[in-house]
Amino acid sequence: MSRKYLATPYIIWIVGFTLLPLVSIAVSAFTGDDGSYTWDNILAIAEPINRQALLFSLAIAFGCTLLCILLAYPAALILKSLRLGRKGFTIFLLVLPMWMNFILRILAWQMILSKNGILNFIVGKFGGAPLAIGNTWIALMIGMVYDFLPYMILPIFNAISDIDEDIIEAARDLGAGGMAVFCKIIFPLSMPGMLSGIVMVFVPAMTSFVIADILGGGKLQLIGNIIEQEFMKSMDWHLGAGLSISLMLLVLIGLAFTMRNDLEEKGTSIW
Repeated sequence: MSRKYLATPYIIWIVGFTLLPLVSIAVSAFTGDDGSYTWDNILAIAEPINRQALLFSLAIAFGCTLLCILLAYPAALILKSLRLGRKGFTIFLLVLPMWMNFILRILAWQMILSKNGILNFIVGKFGGAPLAIGNTWIALMIGMVYDFLPYMILPIFNAISDIDEDIIEAARDLGAGGMAVFCKIIFPLSMPGMLSGIVMVFVPAMTSFVIADILGGGKLQLIGNIIEQEFMKSMDWHLGAGLSISLMLLVLIGLAFTMRNDLEEKGTSIW
């Protein structure tokens, strides 16, 4: 029993810096300027401008997640085949770029993709026409994939590393080629890692607003940008809190279905 008291600082932290802020946001979401109870702030997510931003956020998050999956599997397989020795060293290589400040990394991409940036300088040296990538959804997608890709590689790499080599060797002995081994063995057995990566990429990609501000030049409005503007510019905390709660509910519903699929694959159920 005495060991349970060691969790007291953690409980205090969760209550003070997680639960209480959530309760405060929920109270603001369900009240109006006059303090009366209302659903208007929650239902505001269905208004045209908010709905458009939400759908655009879903599309960007889906595209970012899909690209991260397509890039993460080859990267994880290559890292595994390198046999660098200790697993910790391989993970260190993956997280090393994340040690640099997030804003600085995104600003670097702004310098690369801007009209007079490094990319167009290189293209011009080869006689090509300038690329109009800056302040577009393409720049936004590049920045998000760059920033969130390690969160997809790490769980997939861990899942692939846990696959018994004897299973792969047995499949090859039975005549399975590289694609068959990947489709029949590696991909199904690494599915839990991919699901974890999807959660770690899709959720922050959908709720992000800083990347859109920097690489979108203020022209691209994600739902995170709408919420940030309600809090910081319009100073309408009730509406901002309502949109935040609506977005959180949508994310929780998506996580519930993801957990359900994961548990069903393991032979259990949450329903």
